[in-house]
Amino acid sequence: MAKVKKIVKSITIDADKCNGCKACEVICSSWHATPRYSSNNPARSRIRIVRLPLRDIYLPVYAGEYTESECTGRDKYIIDGKEYNECDFCRASCPSRDLFKEPDSGLPLKCDMCEETPALAQPKCVEWCHAEALIYVEREEEVEEDEQPKLGDIEIGLGSMIDKYGLQQVLDTVARMAKP
Repeated sequence: MAKVKKIVKSITIDADKCNGCKACEVICSSWHATPRYSSNNPARSRIRIVRLPLRDIYLPVYAGEYTESECTGRDKYIIDGKEYNECDFCRASCPSRDLFKEPDSGLPLKCDMCEETPALAQPKCVEWCHAEALIYVEREEEVEEDEQPKLGDIEIGLGSMIDKYGLQQVLDTVARMAKP
């Protein structure tokens, strides 16, 4: 694979500024609703707030890549006397938890930075974060170019749909969509 320069988009989180308002969760779930803005279901949000309101601790975590197996990291972190496990801060969608999975299909969710045509100036969660805890960053990196989607990604998606709806219904839907 050839190396190419690409713009890598990310969200930097300033946890000291987050007040736990969850505006980022609300706008994210509304943005990704079908049709857009038609509903608000925080389970569909690609960003979640790890909360400990009595201690005034709020940490936004946005969805990362899907992993097919559980990680082996089981470290514990103590922040202001409260114990957290490593999963609390993990961005991955994995088999060991329901966080960052589409509630109806079980498909893994990943932050897509609200990609749209025409492109938005920044993701909706950053736009709606009035505490300025979320900062949108673009940087240029040299990466290996993926020309096709990974077969594993397609299999994961189809497998989840078959588990949820059954093979025949998935086949019928694909056949119906393939007709001109």
